[in-house]
Amino acid sequence: MHQADRQTTMTITAQQDDASTLSADLLAWVQDVLGATIVSVDRRPGGGRREAWFLDVRYPDGSAGELFLRYDRTDPTVTGDPFTLSREAAFFAAMADSAVPAPHIHAVHPREQAILAERVAGETWFSRLKDPDERVEVATDFMRILAALHAIEPRGLDLDEGVNPGDLPAHVAVEIDRWERFYRTSEAPPDPLIEVGFAWLKANVPKASGPVVIVHGDAGPGNFLYRDGRVSAVLDWELAHLGDPHDDLAWVSVRAVQEPFTDLLERFDDYARFSGRPVDVSRVRYYRVFAELRILVLSHHSVGHSDPLGEVGNALIYTALHRRLFGDAMADVLDVELQRPTTLDAPVTALAWWYDAALAQLGQIVVPRSTDPFVILRSKGIARMLKYLREMDRLGPAAEVADLEDLADVLGARPDSVAEGIAALLGRFNSGTVDVASVVRVLHRRTLREMQILRPAMGRLVERTFDPLERP
Repeated sequence: MHQADRQTTMTITAQQDDASTLSADLLAWVQDVLGATIVSVDRRPGGGRREAWFLDVRYPDGSAGELFLRYDRTDPTVTGDPFTLSREAAFFAAMADSAVPAPHIHAVHPREQAILAERVAGETWFSRLKDPDERVEVATDFMRILAALHAIEPRGLDLDEGVNPGDLPAHVAVEIDRWERFYRTSEAPPDPLIEVGFAWLKANVPKASGPVVIVHGDAGPGNFLYRDGRVSAVLDWELAHLGDPHDDLAWVSVRAVQEPFTDLLERFDDYARFSGRPVDVSRVRYYRVFAELRILVLSHHSVGHSDPLGEVGNALIYTALHRRLFGDAMADVLDVELQRPTTLDAPVTALAWWYDAALAQLGQIVVPRSTDPFVILRSKGIARMLKYLREMDRLGPAAEVADLEDLADVLGARPDSVAEGIAALLGRFNSGTVDVASVVRVLHRRTLREMQILRPAMGRLVERTFDPLERP
């Protein structure tokens, strides 16, 4: 055994009890399935709900290999999460020999949630692409690939949904039911915003005859790699399913809020040209509500399962953003106007200096002295948490008073607490005495107050909104 091999083995042993690293058993599995020796292991930023790891290996012939490990430490039998990595791997496999570039899967762990894949070269963040012409070139290529995905025959997948393979409304109903059952397994109290979302979706399934396609389920900027003006790989298939192609177009609209994606309507024109089908904007509106609802369900379900070592700072700001976007999407389909609440104001508190000192040390000492991109990203997440706590300390009491007043206007009496008022609001909705629009209005105002508290942590994200779905 070479000296490097001994060092790697020792590292694996040392890591086995550290929750922030990979276990010795998992690393041994990687070596066994590859017939190679691990040289380095590097946790990468991003990955969403899953951990992202770069693994470098050396094969017996001396050649090197670059691998990507997608990993989830949670047990789906405990969390009730139907979107397992083994399910995701089936969609990766379905892309083999197709026009859709996706990483080759080397192995799927037989017990743990782990996928070992090739590491594809490319950049993830679309915002780092500055040349306007190249931005359009890459975005257009992605729409071409999306159309190619929707042209793959879905019956080749081993996914028995229990419905007629060609019945699109039935597939949509299956998808709604899958997400609602997942939502109901959460340890958190019911969320009226999610409840009205499911009620509206079930009552308004588009009466379209097809086609039924493979839907990526989270399509758009941030979930593909690009290089040299082309998309090199489509990533993150965990929410893939069979359904309406407009579902993916809605996701492009949603993801373009976080990562502006050139002219959205021009990209829809690209898709229509590549697919040979016109884009039905009314269906995009429907699935935009569904996409935002899924994000709210994932956030709601994380209560009781949140990993303190996860991307807590990012989750904080993106949950608020997508609660606001869900309200915007619902207002669009309901054709109702949402009112902005009065701006909160309060003097700084005695704790403000301490928050500012912690932020200064992070920004001026910790981050500048770190070369690890993972540590730098998490430091920014900690900064977001500190900014939120500082503003919550200052504005939280005023926000609570305003929330109680809004709830009193709908309920007819002031509740003793916001939690009590929200529970009463849900009860009124379930009994039919409060309609969907009223729930959306009152909770949207609450979300806007949350976003005011989060404004220093969110930066420019606080003002981001959907691109228009129709030309003037």
